[in-house]
Amino acid sequence: MATSKANLVFLVIIFIASLKHFTVTSFKYEVGNTNGWVVPASNDSKVYNKWASDNRFKIGDTIYFKYQKDSVMLVTEDEYKQCNTTQPIFFGNNGNTEFSFDRSGSYYFISGVSGHCEKGQKMIVRVLVDDGTTSSGHSGSTSKHGLSAVVFVLQLVVLSIGSLLF
Repeated sequence: MATSKANLVFLVIIFIASLKHFTVTSFKYEVGNTNGWVVPASNDSKVYNKWASDNRFKIGDTIYFKYQKDSVMLVTEDEYKQCNTTQPIFFGNNGNTEFSFDRSGSYYFISGVSGHCEKGQKMIVRVLVDDGTTSSGHSGSTSKHGLSAVVFVLQLVVLSIGSLLF
């Protein structure tokens, strides 16, 4: 009996130690934080670019646009500068649009509603080159999802089982 308990303790320790090596590989960011994707106040037309520059985006990260009676478009740099909505690369209008970054570089987002882009509802996101390191520099306003929550729950389950056995 003591040998089986010792073996179980050893396996639990090995399991928990192995979980420490997992890292979160992507993050989900909510554009505009609690305000969502809306036309900014007249004196705050740079709000989305400020928000984007405060975050460090990597390949695999996702941005989430929450809005009502609006849309979001991914466009070229020229279309961004001109607020041209005629040929989007990506278009979402369901009120809960997610977009995942699949390459490094600049991404240009604008509202598809007439006049909104001109009022500042547009944003440039720069995605960093993946250098193999873990994500850092994320602001407290990001919503983190991924393997870390799973690892935490698994650790709790294993520790609970271990405490029941002893």
